[in-house]
Amino acid sequence: MWLELQIFGFRALWSPYYFLFIVGLAILYYFITGAYRHKFGGEAKPTGKQQLLFYLSLVLLYIVKGSPIDLLSHITLTAHMIQMAIYLLVVPIFLLKGIPEWIWRKVVNTPVIKPVFTFFTKPLISLLLFNVLFSFYHMPVVFNLAKESQIMHTSTSLILFISAIIVWFPLLSPIKEMDKLHPLMKMAYIIGNSVLITPACVLIIFAPEPLFAAYSQNGSWLQALALCVPGDVLQGLAPALSGPEMFTSMGTVEDQQLGGIIMKIMQEITYGIVLGTIFFRWFSKESQTVDPLPTSAE
Repeated sequence: MWLELQIFGFRALWSPYYFLFIVGLAILYYFITGAYRHKFGGEAKPTGKQQLLFYLSLVLLYIVKGSPIDLLSHITLTAHMIQMAIYLLVVPIFLLKGIPEWIWRKVVNTPVIKPVFTFFTKPLISLLLFNVLFSFYHMPVVFNLAKESQIMHTSTSLILFISAIIVWFPLLSPIKEMDKLHPLMKMAYIIGNSVLITPACVLIIFAPEPLFAAYSQNGSWLQALALCVPGDVLQGLAPALSGPEMFTSMGTVEDQQLGGIIMKIMQEITYGIVLGTIFFRWFSKESQTVDPLPTSAE
């Protein structure tokens, strides 16, 4: 497949402008949290772990949105689901853990943002917001619409990403006073998240026919490719492009089923790791508060 993808050229495969954007974010983080943090009202420098997680989040962001995975996501639903799983389930966690608390405070306490953020990070609201948006996005009508223009594609992608940060916030809040959920409630929250995202995955997995025109109709597929392939390149290649079957041996329905399965598996793995981490931290904390057995007097 790699050799076939090279016909789209360097810009489509590696998104150099997006790479510069990611590098710019890394430089901003370095200066804002480092030597110039006092000019922004900053306190302590981020720990080594925080820096590692933030830079890892940028690497993952480039991999799923700037590398050949992004191009593949416009060719097969399987690649799209891998992209979305990392983009919505992993990157937000790393950002929440990697950005220092004082930056989150400044952002969250901004007069315009504070009331909105406070409302949407209420556990029930955040659960419904993310899962409704995720399911709504994967409705064929909405999905196909998002693949028709750069504005729609970017807008839906950004809205989903913000909702992903919001849904993780009650679990992994970097601001101490906003970390109010009891560990048991956090575990119930994760289970609820897993249940609510299931219907969208099930509908995709068990659909008996192709759901998305962007992967099954040649005209719509070319329109989706235009989101990441330069227009002059795509125009020259269009006569030779017959559809996704040029790049994968899977049929459209099989690709769709595999995509839904991968999304569900990656979601379960991510939620399982977070749930396990919360449980063992809680168990460890509880065990430390138990009074030790009295020693017998000698």
